[in-house]
Amino acid sequence: MTVANSPSAKKRAKQAEKRRSHNASLRSMVRTYIKNVVKAIDAKDLDKAKTAYTAAVPVIDRMADKGIIHKNKAARHKSRLNTHIKALGVAAAA
Repeated sequence: MTVANSPSAKKRAKQAEKRRSHNASLRSMVRTYIKNVVKAIDAKDLDKAKTAYTAAVPVIDRMADKGIIHKNKAARHKSRLNTHIKALGVAAAA
């Protein structure tokens, strides 16, 4: 249901809805990639965590470039995940 009255406003409402659902899908994809890394870290599987992190980084960066997530949020996620993976490596070596 739209509250738009003019044809141009109706079109903009349709475009906005289409863009919103597309962006929601992309945001969900980023969260899934991050979750895969977190699951591997929780399972203490270093190889799987590194692989998942390597797959997640380009996706996170791409979404930051598109403005789906803020660039600082992308950097924060990458930094925190990498810190956990390094800690896992140190724990495995000790």
